[in-house]
Amino acid sequence: MSKKKQRAKQEDKGFFKVIALILAYFMCILAGGVAASGLLIPALIGVNQMVQTAGPSFVVNDVNFDPNDLPQQSKMYAADGTTLIATFYTENRILVTLDKVSKTMQQAVVAREDRRFFQHSGVDVQGVLRAFVQTYVKKGDTQGGSTLTQQYVKNMLINKANSDDDAIGAYHAQEDTISRKFKEMLIALQVEKRYNKDEILQGYLNIAQFGVGIYGVETAAEHYFSKSASELDLGESALIASITKNPSSYDPTVNPDEAQKQRDIVLDLMVECGYATQEEADAAKAVNVSDMLHVKNVPVGCQTAGDAAFFCDYVVRQIENSDVFGETRSARQKLLYEGGLNIYTTMDTTAEELANKAVRDGIPENDSSGFEAALAAVEPGTGKVIALAINRTYNALASASDTETSINYAVPQADGGGNGWMTGSTFKPINLTSWMANGNGGRVSLPTSTKYDTSGFECNTKGTTTWPVQNTGGGTVNPETPEHALIMSHNTTQASIGQRLGLCKIADTATSMGYENASSAKPDLHDNIGPTNLIGTGYTSPLTMAEVYATIAAKGVHCDAIAITKVTNSSGKELPVPSANCSQVVPENIAQDVAYVMNENVTKGAASSARLSNNVKTFAKTGTAEDLFMLTGGFVSGLSVYVATGNEETTKSWNGARVNGVYRRTWYGMYIATPIWKEFMNNYIATGKVALDDSLGQADGVLASSAMANNAIYRTTYSSRGMLQVKVS
Repeated sequence: MSKKKQRAKQEDKGFFKVIALILAYFMCILAGGVAASGLLIPALIGVNQMVQTAGPSFVVNDVNFDPNDLPQQSKMYAADGTTLIATFYTENRILVTLDKVSKTMQQAVVAREDRRFFQHSGVDVQGVLRAFVQTYVKKGDTQGGSTLTQQYVKNMLINKANSDDDAIGAYHAQEDTISRKFKEMLIALQVEKRYNKDEILQGYLNIAQFGVGIYGVETAAEHYFSKSASELDLGESALIASITKNPSSYDPTVNPDEAQKQRDIVLDLMVECGYATQEEADAAKAVNVSDMLHVKNVPVGCQTAGDAAFFCDYVVRQIENSDVFGETRSARQKLLYEGGLNIYTTMDTTAEELANKAVRDGIPENDSSGFEAALAAVEPGTGKVIALAINRTYNALASASDTETSINYAVPQADGGGNGWMTGSTFKPINLTSWMANGNGGRVSLPTSTKYDTSGFECNTKGTTTWPVQNTGGGTVNPETPEHALIMSHNTTQASIGQRLGLCKIADTATSMGYENASSAKPDLHDNIGPTNLIGTGYTSPLTMAEVYATIAAKGVHCDAIAITKVTNSSGKELPVPSANCSQVVPENIAQDVAYVMNENVTKGAASSARLSNNVKTFAKTGTAEDLFMLTGGFVSGLSVYVATGNEETTKSWNGARVNGVYRRTWYGMYIATPIWKEFMNNYIATGKVALDDSLGQADGVLASSAMANNAIYRTTYSSRGMLQVKVS
């Protein structure tokens, strides 16, 4: 037999001797015999020496007993990297190394929990015997004789069970039975073999519960005294150390009188252990616990993020929905709430503040109309979501009032939004983009009608149907160019464009620019596009439309909306984040021409009320979706913003409504959505944070081209029912 095998065999024998002796001791406890336990005292005294050599490998339920591997809180920051938006945790914990904990705090815990911590090897036989005598001989308070290492093991087992949603495992990890104690002893012996005393003390200080919902010494120091654990003095250390025996009853914010009594007990123990003089302890006792406290609550989740709550909720959904953060949704949630992440977002604090002000200035939160206002702002060329705002208070609780909600009306349903908003005429720039991207000139005169034969629209339209369509105020403009149709926001020419291109080409262009339906069940526009989508009857989100308009502003470069720029884990390692996937989806010259027409819409068209201050070159489109939704979208070179107003949850009419003290028999987007859009744009541009490029919107000749798609010849005829028909040859 090799020496290695002989040594392993000897260790096994030593280990089993330890087990046998401890088991014999527990048998005596069960028998309740003091005399019997006395017979084993000589053997028990020898156990401390024997455990030094015992120790085969020991694994329990795949539990990792690494003191540095504990669940801890994650934090979400604004784009500046310092403004805290929200904190997330299942257990409110901030991990710290032992050198970041004051010496008095370390000593207080040792004095309170295990004064022989630095002498034993995980199981303190003398302590067990002392507990036995106190409990069974003197009939005093029940004592377990657990070492600090055993308590660390117990907490780790509970933590593992809770992390696995194993209620039965959590119960067994803390039930008051000899079998549980025995299991802890066995594991404690092995923990002490693998880790040194400082590592175990550090692990205990980080995992222990120091009050209701307070885990770890750093969180306790911040919560009770608004300072770090490294700054704790003698009295503060004793107070925190005293709580672990009964976190709910000894919490000084819950029961200050009992907390003071327990603090003084710890101070006396520290004197006995030589960690403090009697004079120092007396001085600490002289301070009333209530006078010591400087409580700072650590809020949790988006519920506490104030006006940034809807943006916060959007970021959480991005983490939960993206496989870069884990294979399953539950794994991603676990990472967020236990992984100690630092999440750096794209939210600009100034933009968020101004956006919230603008939506509430337009429609106050408690306005008698009950209408909602939602705003989304995106940076062209990067996809960064700068701000999300709603004239509502975020509240995910069942007690939410009429002006409170957890539905994020600014984003798609999959990201926490609702049913979406009809786009109205704000969809029309997509039609113009598709028309020209498919080889057609923007100044080609098209015949228009008030009745269209939809059999040639293709995509999801089957058979021959009649689509009656007219412009605001009635009638049509025949013929009309796509350019003029967008400037004046005419509907009949949009129908003519769609009939010639076919709806699938419109859907292709829209999708490439970032358009998706609000519904998470059918987000792809191809699945349900119909002729009326050309004039904005489809439901989408403000964020989606801001992303679409940002594609035009970025001269044809589309970027997926992103809200996260960087994530680091508890070790400081940078994790992958979702990409914006920027790519040229519309030829630059086409995007320039569409921007040119959208600028014309402001300078001499239907969106003149959207013109920005200080001669800033403005690109915008207003929209009115029936009598239900009032909308405005637009951009400058460095910022794309979309505003939707109405009631996303119900079909509530604007006709005859009084909003913010103003009554109108008939409402249009320019009356309510445009002022909100304009206020935000003007105020945020004034901060100097928005890039302005006057070269955007320079038409280069494609707009004036007379070429038709693929050089096809379009023959316009009318059916016997007077419907406009288009045939291609």
